[in-house]
Amino acid sequence: MAYNEKLADRIRQALGHQRDVEEKKMFGGLAFMVHGKMCVTAGADRIMCRIAPDMHETVIDKEGCQTVIMREREYKGWVYVNEENIQSEADFNYWIDLALDYNKKLVSMDEE
Repeated sequence: MAYNEKLADRIRQALGHQRDVEEKKMFGGLAFMVHGKMCVTAGADRIMCRIAPDMHETVIDKEGCQTVIMREREYKGWVYVNEENIQSEADFNYWIDLALDYNKKLVSMDEE
């Protein structure tokens, strides 16, 4: 599955102020690594965000959001968000901000 270049460009722009961002093709999409940690990916018609696991139940009921399931296993803290539900900048930035907030926590845990 190819990734959506429009979604990838939106993510690039949203992460433009971050230092240490790397792009890697993985999971059939384009992953954006921030400070060496996977943060968000662009897929064909959705993004995948890595969020704080304790936020998972709070956000999973939002329209267009679903838990990432791989090999029949649910991954708390990983969510897909459909492209149609992130058309507005506010909706898109909500998910990017959640992913960046958790990324900061992961980086600070590494520094301890």
